[in-house]
Amino acid sequence: MARILVTEEIAEGGLERLRAAGHTVDVQVDLARLAEFLPGAQALIIRSATQVTAEVLDAAPDLLVVGRAGIGLDNVDVAAATRRGVMVVNAPQSNIVSAAEHTMALLLAQARNVPQAHAALTAGRWERSRWEGVELADKTLAIVGLGRIGKLVADRAKAFGMKLVAYDPFVSAERAARLGVELLPLDQAVAEADFLTVHLPRTKDTANLIDRDLLLKAKPSLRVINVARGGIVNEADLAEAVRDGVIAGAALDVFDSEPCTASPLFELDSVVVTPHLGASTREAQDKAGDTIADMVVLALEGEFVPFAVNVDAAEANETLRPYLPLAERLGALFASLSGSLPPTIELTTEGEIAGYDTRIVTLAVLKGVFGEVTDHPVTYVNAPQLARDHGVEVRGTTTTAMPDYVNLLTVRGGGRSIAATIHERRGEQRIVMIDDHAVDIPPAEHMLMVKNDDRPGVIGTVGTLLGDAGVNIADMDVGRAAEPGTAIMLIAPTAPVDGAVVDALRRAPGIISVDSLGW
Repeated sequence: MARILVTEEIAEGGLERLRAAGHTVDVQVDLARLAEFLPGAQALIIRSATQVTAEVLDAAPDLLVVGRAGIGLDNVDVAAATRRGVMVVNAPQSNIVSAAEHTMALLLAQARNVPQAHAALTAGRWERSRWEGVELADKTLAIVGLGRIGKLVADRAKAFGMKLVAYDPFVSAERAARLGVELLPLDQAVAEADFLTVHLPRTKDTANLIDRDLLLKAKPSLRVINVARGGIVNEADLAEAVRDGVIAGAALDVFDSEPCTASPLFELDSVVVTPHLGASTREAQDKAGDTIADMVVLALEGEFVPFAVNVDAAEANETLRPYLPLAERLGALFASLSGSLPPTIELTTEGEIAGYDTRIVTLAVLKGVFGEVTDHPVTYVNAPQLARDHGVEVRGTTTTAMPDYVNLLTVRGGGRSIAATIHERRGEQRIVMIDDHAVDIPPAEHMLMVKNDDRPGVIGTVGTLLGDAGVNIADMDVGRAAEPGTAIMLIAPTAPVDGAVVDALRRAPGIISVDSLGW
């Protein structure tokens, strides 16, 4: 079982899930010297404070997965992790409701000056006329980023009778219209808005997206809300725009550098601030802890991880998912059949599953192939890099036309080939072709492929040799080979067959070749 280093507080339920899976959970909160605790850790779980840089990754030779208990990943060098073959996972849906609700809380607080009036009253001042607010009804809300949280904010803002516009280059106008939102260019959205809320990840393209030049295009009534990531709104420009009356106010939950306890924004009466509370609800923390624990366990088991951010594939749907274990086994069997890596590996996906994004199936095949040829852990992340490092070209083809099977996976390369399917009614994995010879047998951890003369007595010779050696046969199928006068036997013994027995088979009369397969 693995050692999992946890450097920030996550919900106890998530820690218990990790322990229940048999892993050692090493909780080291507020580490001053993270690098000292990384050797020997297979997983690292963080939140937003721990910086996972390339140097940190270099100090963690055993690391397989970094889990972020939340959404944002600006504190993780994802590119460096990918180069190292370290999977990066997050919990993208854990805090979306909490973040959307906090956005509405700040929007209302900004509109009605709730914290300012509260502070005045508790200080002994009745300032009813000073803190006059504005209604949300019939005001225009510009949503910058119409993703998961942006859509939830749109739903809630509609209930207040707001007019909704949005900027998001990755959302179609038709999709936005179905949400009751009008898509606009960013400049126009800012110009029309009475309130503007940001829901984008922080990237090199979104850093300082909301700056002075953009704010100068706004109405004086604009109020800016940011519950996304710090640095998307240029804080110095925002403070200047509010102080100069360019816009009416702002409400921020996130800052360029955190923790933040001093800012020119804090000196302005028309600015509301909170200390990164967007995900700070009990429900969000429980969901984040449970989700990241589940993702880390899947990653450590070498399974498909739905929320892996650096796996070059779409999420496996319910139709594709049963084929991932089969694809991995097929890759392992192909590697053992080939004996060495061919210059090209081609995966052909046929049938109903070919109508989906099958990149994850290709990754599963590569995971199986390289799991047989390297001693290092192979994951969905580093399998493509291993192929490149070994000079293997990977090709994928698909066709939905499949007359003989509902679905079929075929791996070819270096003159060898193997194909398999899943029996639709029984749900059984079956190898149905090897080296272009038709067979029908379940894949097994240990297998022998025997090519022989197609004449009486050869099957008996093989059975006698294996029986005399104490080898028990679990499954076996026989088929004629493509070449006239030859046949093949695909045998699944219950245990590995000793090399001396395999050599004896190769010397037996009528035997052309014997290949050991397995995973």
